[in-house]
Amino acid sequence: MIRIGLLGASRIADKAIFQVLPLLNGFTVQAVAASNKAKAQAYADIYPINHVAENYQALVARDDIDVIYNALPPSEHAHWTIQALQHGKHVLCEKPFAMDATEAGDMVQAAEVSGKLLLEAFHYRFHPLFVEVLTLVQSGVIGPLLHLRGNFSVRIPYFAGSLRHEAALGGGAMMDLGCYPLHWVRSVMGSEPEVQSAECIRSKTAEGGAQIDVTMQARLKFDNAVVADIGCSMADHLSRMPDTSLVLEGQHGQIEVNGLITPHLANNIKLTTADTERQYSVPGHSTYYYQLLHLQDCLQGKAMPLTGGKDAINNMQLLDQIYQQAGLLSRGLCRQQRGRQ
Repeated sequence: MIRIGLLGASRIADKAIFQVLPLLNGFTVQAVAASNKAKAQAYADIYPINHVAENYQALVARDDIDVIYNALPPSEHAHWTIQALQHGKHVLCEKPFAMDATEAGDMVQAAEVSGKLLLEAFHYRFHPLFVEVLTLVQSGVIGPLLHLRGNFSVRIPYFAGSLRHEAALGGGAMMDLGCYPLHWVRSVMGSEPEVQSAECIRSKTAEGGAQIDVTMQARLKFDNAVVADIGCSMADHLSRMPDTSLVLEGQHGQIEVNGLITPHLANNIKLTTADTERQYSVPGHSTYYYQLLHLQDCLQGKAMPLTGGKDAINNMQLLDQIYQQAGLLSRGLCRQQRGRQ
């Protein structure tokens, strides 16, 4: 039995943990900790959780927990992930992995020293839909890749206390949404790009909005002159229905993919070549089901981790560079700046 401890009384844990556990064998939610015990208790009154911890430190120190699910704000990822690893726990850490590449490196080093598993929760990566995309690319059906386009946009309105609109907490469209298309194109290419350019639209409403990107566009260049254009937006005028799309253009055809984040609700692959045009969807459970299944397989020695490690550091390093190219500070520097005020 894999015993999970929840860092944070988070909304995402409903989808990432509680909705999928009935479909899987071998997991239980052992304990939860929140910013205060009353909040954790209220959370445990809603969800099936065995224990309530006094605080975060008490949670990571428990000897009846195997895996910590870190769903705290990005500003808290590094500290509490490292604490959990040092207490002998495996960690599934929400995206974005850290506030900057330096923190990401510290987290990965702590995992290596502890000998424990550290995964970044890029849940899309484990779903059969993305596996199918990789299979198509690797089959050569559209030939060598020339150009990639990825976008994740959805309305996320500003409200007081919104962490997505607070740079010192790890907010910004690129951190919250753009980290996905960045990871999509890196995973498809299997290599690391250079950031050629980036530009953003800054928030006009959020406190400290000068450092909050509501919209971000970036151009990346991979080896063999392959270009990737990625974008993201959480602007008020957008729909609450997310646009999660990826287009892969090759010498002999094109692959268009929609529904990468919620493929169990709807997804579509359109494959176009000189000889054929085919559209189909890939069946399956939610991405979070396959994420926990991958976690289980890694812990049982049946699979090698697909996220975390150098992959997480590289993704974070590119996020830092995109912010810099767009004229913004990395989120780590935003937090340091806040600390000096």
